[in-house]
Amino acid sequence: MAQRLQFGLSLALGLLAIATGCAGYQIGTRSLYRPDIQTVYVPMFESDSFRRNLGERLTEAVAKEIELKTPYKVVHRPDADSVLSARITSETKRVVSEQVDDIPRNLEADLAVQVNWYDRRGEYLMQDAQFNFSPVAFSVAQSADFTPEGGQSVATAHQEAIQRLAEQIVSQMESRW
Repeated sequence: MAQRLQFGLSLALGLLAIATGCAGYQIGTRSLYRPDIQTVYVPMFESDSFRRNLGERLTEAVAKEIELKTPYKVVHRPDADSVLSARITSETKRVVSEQVDDIPRNLEADLAVQVNWYDRRGEYLMQDAQFNFSPVAFSVAQSADFTPEGGQSVATAHQEAIQRLAEQIVSQMESRW
């Protein structure tokens, strides 16, 4: 009986300490994101590349990543709380290693993207001096290797780079501490 009473008292004191000690903090992922933003409009990303559908694939990946990892809701109207736009500025492919007879053995596909995120008032939300991004936009780049002999192609490398870019872009939507 005494052990039960002691356990109950310890539990109550622990809960009281947690409740009063964390009064100024939020619990969960909501605290990582801006409370004044609930919706994000993600227009189709533009692409300076001649490869087809890169902008569309990146737009889809970013929208899915926002829905999956943030409390924000992606909407299809420009009057949302914020707008996340981007442009693929560079897409390259280069040989990393080749066989003796000059047949490419391992290649690398690179994508570079310029991203803007701003609210209804036109104030830019995505800025981070730690990464030396400009105050108006920031650029991210990602590369992925592929081996044609292994059945991989530039399309599979692009998809891997697009997924990594989407994760990188959405991670920058967190509030700064």
